[in-house]
Amino acid sequence: MMRQYELVERVQKYKPDANEALLNKAYVYAMQKHGQQKRASGDPYISHPLEVAAILTDMRLDESTIAVALLHDTIEDTSATRAEIDEIFGEDIGALVEGLTKIKKLDLVSKKAKQAENLRKLLLAISDDVRVLLVKLADRLHNMRTLDHMSPEKRARISEETMDIYAPLAGRMGMQDMREELENLSFRHINPEAYETVTRKLKELSQRNEGLIRKIEEELGELLVANGLTGAQVRGRQKTPYSVFRKMQSKSLSFEQLSDVYAFRIIVDDIPSCYRALGIVHTRWRVVPGRFKDYISTPKQNDYQSIHTTIVGPSRQRIELQIRTRRMHEIAEYGIAAHSLYKDGEGANGEAASPRSNAYALLRRTIESLAEGDNAEEFLEHTKLELFQDQVFCFTPKGQLINLPRGATPIDFAYAVHTNVGDTCVGAKINGRIMPLVTRLNNGDEVEIIRSGIQVPPPAWEEIVVTGKARAAIRRATRAAVRKQYSGLGYRILERTFDRAGKSFSRDALKPVLHRLGQKDVEDAIAAVGRGELSSLDVLRAVFPDYQDERVTVKPSPDEGWFNMRSAAGMVFKLPGRARADGESGPEALPIRGLSGNADVHFSAGGAVPGDRIVGIMEKDKGITIYPIQSPALQKFDDEPERWIDVRWDLDEANNTRFMARILINALNEPGTLAEVTQAIATGDVNIRSMSMTRVAADFTEVQIDLEVWDLRQLNQLIGQLKELSCVSTIARVFA
Repeated sequence: MMRQYELVERVQKYKPDANEALLNKAYVYAMQKHGQQKRASGDPYISHPLEVAAILTDMRLDESTIAVALLHDTIEDTSATRAEIDEIFGEDIGALVEGLTKIKKLDLVSKKAKQAENLRKLLLAISDDVRVLLVKLADRLHNMRTLDHMSPEKRARISEETMDIYAPLAGRMGMQDMREELENLSFRHINPEAYETVTRKLKELSQRNEGLIRKIEEELGELLVANGLTGAQVRGRQKTPYSVFRKMQSKSLSFEQLSDVYAFRIIVDDIPSCYRALGIVHTRWRVVPGRFKDYISTPKQNDYQSIHTTIVGPSRQRIELQIRTRRMHEIAEYGIAAHSLYKDGEGANGEAASPRSNAYALLRRTIESLAEGDNAEEFLEHTKLELFQDQVFCFTPKGQLINLPRGATPIDFAYAVHTNVGDTCVGAKINGRIMPLVTRLNNGDEVEIIRSGIQVPPPAWEEIVVTGKARAAIRRATRAAVRKQYSGLGYRILERTFDRAGKSFSRDALKPVLHRLGQKDVEDAIAAVGRGELSSLDVLRAVFPDYQDERVTVKPSPDEGWFNMRSAAGMVFKLPGRARADGESGPEALPIRGLSGNADVHFSAGGAVPGDRIVGIMEKDKGITIYPIQSPALQKFDDEPERWIDVRWDLDEANNTRFMARILINALNEPGTLAEVTQAIATGDVNIRSMSMTRVAADFTEVQIDLEVWDLRQLNQLIGQLKELSCVSTIARVFA
């Protein structure tokens, strides 16, 4: 266990003027508070905060952050209070310790909704002060290193949480070494069999190639020195088991097919030397095509800079090379923790880091955009999407650089530029050519978005995009469109109900009674009527408490007036107004298009076809269900006239939609009967959706068939043809 003087010495090595008194005070306070507490391993509990502090000293963080690491469990696990820590160490350190205490209480892999809400709190706490994240990551790293003393179930749960949340966060902050270690430790517990297999194969490979890394290091170093780069350092390493396993999965390769298990870094003094080293290496050895990336001229969003290339190097071994300066190497290892803010003590809170760190600014922007989500589950989903993805770099026609996750589409690009650009996107040009919106973007693509003012993003886009911002925006736009359509339908229903009662309906009339209806605003109330969640009669009675319903139940008739409401299938639904002898039409059309799974206009189980006399029934959370007028199911709605909506067909000539109808055939039970029936159906250009058979007697079988036909005429023709078959005893249409 690290001694008090050892901790102070570690900090003073990189910060000679560190506040030694603060470190000593925090050490003693934590030691006293944790007292005789033990960890699951049996070690003194104080060993944990000391190890967390040691990890942060390796990152060369300031003494205030080291003090927070020593104190981070005191409020949660001891008698310490926030007020006491404020008094002894100051409010800044007290606030950080309390923030970490709240985060420690989170169980990020519990029920989905709770997990999502807790993640939201975690990220919002990080956005206030990035030191919360640095201490939390160090805390998680030490816990993962000592996870063996937990039960197998708990190890798997904590490892899954680490892989999903903390490792990607470390990567997003540029802390690649920590990310790799967290991933590898998690991999060991999440998939122990795969971990053992890959680890064993890497060990065998290392034994077979003993001395290969040293040999390649020496040959690369000698080549650089011979060409004048005397200060260059060459470092080689074998890739981690998890990075190897992930590549095997993503590329669908076996271990034996991997050819770049070794990675080497060339570290030089300045940027010109990076490109000089690249030229020397490429001149000497053959380059693997398509494996060159320049992150110096175009840095990653988390501040990472380096040149990546793959060569067929010494001993004809395929070698992955990273070329960078010493400063770039420090940032690649420690990410945001490498910035001078945490070494010279300038500034006290994490907000000051944003001008110096693109990584922190990026995290703040990510949190701001993700916080726009309407519910916690979406926030969780989008956050994982944002954190996991590698980046591609694309350009607008004006040269603006847009960073996107790998696999992003022009739709993601449009939403990255601006939400309004995404909402109005109808097409895209990639490098001057019109391309499908599902095209995956590559590094360096120039993307021009084609827009239309009347465009509404289709819900299907949500399955195409990969960025959280795009998914959230598409969902918001879809919800807004659905709400608008439900509101329009609800308004028409309320107009009809109030009109039949001899009353005048207006939005202003609803404002005083919203509390009685349990709605937040007028549009919510009207939309609830449209969805069938709120009865129009209840609204009428709320506005006019003295109203007595003396109406007689009148089912819609063909002579009633109506107004149109067109569905995606091409039919026009016509809601009844007052009955008119002259048959003139009622109010204007209310279009509903493309509402998959939302403001549904759907059919009863038995179906309906153009030519049927039909009626609509408003059903809660289902929208409108269309029934043929002969349907026996309509009887249960006899006492609810406000739910009846008169509808009729109005198909375009170009309609190419088939509609479902159900028939029941009583047929002879003999070989060839089913073949005759299906042959007749096929000859009539009718499609079979489903079929079921029931043996009702020794010689007869009932066959229920759900058909897809163009209209009632085609259905009746088919029924007539089937009646003429010698194997068919009876046939009838079934209305559900």
